[in-house]
Amino acid sequence: MKYVDGGVKDIKIAYIGGGSRGWAWKLMSDLASAEDISGEVALYDIDYEAALNNENIGNRFNGAKGAKSKWTYKAAKTIGEALTGASFVVISILPGTFDEMESDVHTPEKYGIYQPVGDTTGPGGIIRALRTIPMIEVIAKAIKEYSPDAWVINYTNPMALCVKALYDTFSAIKAFGCCHEVFGTQNFIANVLSEELGITVDSHRAIKVNVVGVNHFTWLTEARYRDIDAMKVYADFARKHPEGVPVKDPESTFECMQKVKLDLFLRYGAIAAAGDRHLSEFVDGSWYLDSPEHVRKWGFRLTPVSWRKENLEERLERSRRLRSGEEEVKLEETGEDGINQIRALLGLGDFTTNVNLPNVGQIPNLPLGAIVETNAAFRDNSVTPVMAGNVPEGVWALVARSVDSQLTVARAARERDLELAFRAFAADPLVRIDLENARKLFDEMVENTKEYLTEYFR
Repeated sequence: MKYVDGGVKDIKIAYIGGGSRGWAWKLMSDLASAEDISGEVALYDIDYEAALNNENIGNRFNGAKGAKSKWTYKAAKTIGEALTGASFVVISILPGTFDEMESDVHTPEKYGIYQPVGDTTGPGGIIRALRTIPMIEVIAKAIKEYSPDAWVINYTNPMALCVKALYDTFSAIKAFGCCHEVFGTQNFIANVLSEELGITVDSHRAIKVNVVGVNHFTWLTEARYRDIDAMKVYADFARKHPEGVPVKDPESTFECMQKVKLDLFLRYGAIAAAGDRHLSEFVDGSWYLDSPEHVRKWGFRLTPVSWRKENLEERLERSRRLRSGEEEVKLEETGEDGINQIRALLGLGDFTTNVNLPNVGQIPNLPLGAIVETNAAFRDNSVTPVMAGNVPEGVWALVARSVDSQLTVARAARERDLELAFRAFAADPLVRIDLENARKLFDEMVENTKEYLTEYFR
């Protein structure tokens, strides 16, 4: 890297999962929009052809209208080639295929267990973790060998368990996990302020919040906009709208009426800071996920994996159009913080945002070493978690149960112990069935993903 004229050039970023048909394009857009950094992006993927396709697309971003910097994209044939010389590593992988995810999400439905997402918690999240963690361990070992001083940004789910696996495998790693769910809640708070007070908020970043919890089950204990206590305004809004708010597109896969979020606030007095689909999976299944009809009552939707498969076909077609030039690459506002984090780590301005890091005391009433989500301060070559305080009383029991499951699954995967994994599986709040049926379900889900679990059977 070279520091020149208030910026940094010749940066190398290694993208693990660089054949991505989505996240990679967001990164390309954000990089091209940053005027004070430039360099190389090495794209590594077990699907080398997919990485080559993104090499083509990434280099096209240099000619996009409004591009402010130049980045050279190059597909790497080995992970070592990608990581050597890298100052930053981005991890965004799909652990397995959508066939395995289809089992994660839909096999439990035979037992009346419904999951809108199934990638973080619940039976789907646990099985996904068992096949993901060995992959993350391989990546962490490669980082230790080829780029031990690099900053590592993880986007892969299950977020907390992936970040924990990185640290468990390479304790000196400089890694953190990024998720945009809190941003969506900040935007929702901005809408609440608009409706209640007639205030226009330009960006979610103008809503200053204190974040405590674990990924996809985060809570805001403070929220302010300038001199306004947004928590009080939100409380008034929640009491007025216990049935949620209308959605622009009732057929949208991801839009929700915020009814779960508002219900949880009325129960606990803290703002649940994730989408309703994620939040619903961390509590007893009878609350929001008792049946598909019950889900509709709560104003959100189950996301069938068939939708994801169809969407992949659309993204593959878009990849073809972008490579051929039939569709122009365009710079778009992604709302992600990755580039701002990189700039801050390079000393180009301080930045504070929510990330996933080992608990070193930023949340005193959760176990040390567990991966928690709070704000953190990004400065020149440092990330320091902000002291967030305790998880609120009442909420604590729900979050602590999730952390206990996280730690159990992490150990089970690290030791390749399916029996230990089953303990967490059977205790999950969505698994509201007897032990005999829980065992049958677990065994069937393991069988469906056994291609990625070979190490557990040695």
